[in-house]
Amino acid sequence: MASIHSIVYRPPGTAYKKVHGPYVRLPLQQARLVAGHGIEGDVKGGNPDRNLNVMSLEWLNDVATQGYLTKPGQMGEQLIIEGLAVETLAPGARLQLGKEALIEISKLRTGCELFESAQQGKTREGLALGAMARVVTGGMIAVGDEVRLV
Repeated sequence: MASIHSIVYRPPGTAYKKVHGPYVRLPLQQARLVAGHGIEGDVKGGNPDRNLNVMSLEWLNDVATQGYLTKPGQMGEQLIIEGLAVETLAPGARLQLGKEALIEISKLRTGCELFESAQQGKTREGLALGAMARVVTGGMIAVGDEVRLV
């Protein structure tokens, strides 16, 4: 069974910091997903095709052995899913998160210069950095909630 391993978000008023890595993310035990936006209160949300950055725990564990920083939020993701290879899902795939929320994969994530800065210069080349998703149906989600491919 796949499940939500972690939820993080970027609260209002936080700025990227080049010295210690640009991703500022705070952990949540639960969150409300808002259709067409992402995590309620997350300044990262709102892009129509990129409401959420989603990654798999197993993939993160693998790249951690290569020296990448992979604690929740360090890859710029907002959700980490355990037990599902998110990076292999095709655009259009839908995931039920908990009892209420539904997200749809919009595209695979490729990263940017910001990612390389956050990873202290480690390259993004050749990495399948999870997926970008849009929130189709909002609702409450929590760490430990079941994730189902629908």
